[in-house]
Amino acid sequence: MMQSLAYHVSVLRKDFSNYCGEKLEEMGLTPGLLYFVTYVARHPGCSPKELAQALKMDNGHTARSITKLAEGGFLVQEPNPRDKRAHVLRLTPKGETAARESRELFYRWDQEVTAVLTPEQREQLMSLMAALSASRGGGTLTIPGEGKGSQA
Repeated sequence: MMQSLAYHVSVLRKDFSNYCGEKLEEMGLTPGLLYFVTYVARHPGCSPKELAQALKMDNGHTARSITKLAEGGFLVQEPNPRDKRAHVLRLTPKGETAARESRELFYRWDQEVTAVLTPEQREQLMSLMAALSASRGGGTLTIPGEGKGSQA
């Protein structure tokens, strides 16, 4: 019987959203906005264009997400010191807290889901997933687990 990668990815994506949903809701975030916060935390001072390209999002969706995050008090847009017509993004203290708590969510979910694997299998899985993601135009979004090596 043929297995479907798409099916397995969708099951895991739904599981991750359910796992994080309640905690993110308490913070005022959604699973979709989580990736924006995570990227800005790792790249303070990035531009909206850089953010959109890194997350493979269109500019309109990125602009709406930035607006939601700014209105929610998670980030601010500041004038770019090198180009006053452009903006850079920075997390607020609330955004920094959300990023820190999000890293823990990523780490705990990764550990829970991969608990059925040996360390070697986990390493192989992460390598294979990174290769698949890269082959489809994705980069590696490393989620700092404060020394715990968690990635997503």
